[in-house]
Amino acid sequence: MFEIIKSGGWLMLPIVLSSVIAFAITVERYWTLRVAKVRPKEQLPQVWLWIKNQELDANKIKELKQSSLFGFVLAAGLTTSRHGREAMKDAIQQAGDHVAHEMEKFLNTLGTIAAITPLLGLLGTVLGMVDVFSDIMLQGTGNTAVLAGGISKALITTAAGLSVAIPSVIFHRALARKIDELLVLMEQDSAKLVEAIYNDGSSNKK
Repeated sequence: MFEIIKSGGWLMLPIVLSSVIAFAITVERYWTLRVAKVRPKEQLPQVWLWIKNQELDANKIKELKQSSLFGFVLAAGLTTSRHGREAMKDAIQQAGDHVAHEMEKFLNTLGTIAAITPLLGLLGTVLGMVDVFSDIMLQGTGNTAVLAGGISKALITTAAGLSVAIPSVIFHRALARKIDELLVLMEQDSAKLVEAIYNDGSSNKK
């Protein structure tokens, strides 16, 4: 493997570095965006139980805010619920925007890697072909071993760039889809809480 990387030239270094970064981002995001961590199933029923039993206080809201990203959204809404339905919805929307930003962390970097690694491979191809033509000018077409070395360099960098770019594109789109799904679920659950609070009369209404 090291010989292949070495034969690809100096452009293999940024390609290999990009592959390491892309792998690290993918693993970190999938670990961070686990449903059980972002939106625990028991969280909404627990909040509603606190409200029904009149146990919801500042300490529980603080605990809820720190428990998960969904808890952060619910805590923002509950904090402003006494100011009316629209104020609660606005607070949830603002908290949701913050949560979306947190969930999308590093995704731009992954998308950038997916975009630039094929270009790095293409640049390696061009440089490899430049070497080939330079060798032809100096030695003619008789030395096939020298020509093969330049062509090999071009093909290795191209293959390496695509090998990094293709998985990066796949995981970038998969993570973006996962984030969209989680945001939709959190939005739906937050709307349920708003309707339940105001229809049940458990909060002061204007």
